[in-house]
Formats: sequence, structure tokens, C-alpha cells
Amino acid sequence: MSSTRVLLLGVLLDGPLHGYEVRRRLELMGTQHWANVAYGSIYHGLGKMADEGLLERMEEGKGGKTLYAITEVGRAEFGRHLLSHWWEIKPIVDPFQVAITFMDRLSAAELASAMEARAAQLQFAIGMTERAIGGKQAYGAPRHIDECLRLNILQLKAQLTWVGEAAEKVKNGDLP
Repeated sequence: MSSTRVLLLGVLLDGPLHGYEVRRRLELMGTQHWANVAYGSIYHGLGKMADEGLLERMEEGKGGKTLYAITEVGRAEFGRHLLSHWWEIKPIVDPFQVAITFMDRLSAAELASAMEARAAQLQFAIGMTERAIGGKQAYGAPRHIDECLRLNILQLKAQLTWVGEAAEKVKNGDLP
């Protein structure tokens, strides 16, 4: 089960929601930064999980907006996959590692420039993420959501450290 499906089920644990409300809660959690949630696929995912019996469709009022509620089967599926996410280590798919794999295809000047630009972007992302800590709670996000941001900061810092060390190796002619 994809992380997006686990997120959709998890958001619905607290009660029925419209697709828009599901999206707002995922945005509040900052999932666009760490879970690669394609917001355009939320409605499709909700519909598909309803067809699979993980969710129940409910109609509401004049607008005819569909409310989605998690079923007992959905709760069981959520619990099973939530625990598997804690226990299983899976590879992090990162396009940057593709770039690293083919760094030898760039000139030394192109590589140095790309590394410098990446370092600047990483520093900016770290700063933005650090400023976001605590801010989401004012809009109703639980405190533990900040832990996702803290983990993201550590990952960005690790990449920044690597870029700095690799840039020095490029400068010294040790890479690629």
C-alpha cells in the first residue's frame, strides 16, 4: 500500500470528510514536503478505496458533496500498513542520486556550479523548514507533525554535508 493511501486512511480515522477537507489536512501536515503526495490524485484515491471497501461514500446536503468514512476493513488495513511502515526499511527514491550516478558526464565547471547551486537550495530549504516548525500547530496540526519537519531538516543537512565534501573533492580533482 502506498504512503498516500495510508495517509488518506489515517486522516479519515477521526471521522468522515470531504475530499477537499482531506487535502487541507494533508497540507496542514506538510505532506507535500516529505511524502510526495500528488494532491490531484486524492479524489481518485478516495474513490478507488471506496470501491475496494476501505472507505464508505456518504452524501451530504444540497451540494451533493461526497463524504468519505473509513470502514472497519479500512481501519484494519491502515493499522497493518502503519506498523509495516515502522518496521520495514525501504529505499528512499531520490532523483538526486541519479544525478550523482552520472556526475562524470558533466565538465568539472558544470559539476562545481551544480553543486554550488544545490548547496544554496539546500540551505534555503533548511531555513524554510526550520521556520515552519511550530507554525502548523496554530492551524490545528498535532505537535508530533513537527517531527516530520525535524527529520526532513536532518536529511537536508546530511545532503548539504555530502555536497560540501563532494565539492571539495571535485575542486581537488578527486571526483569524478
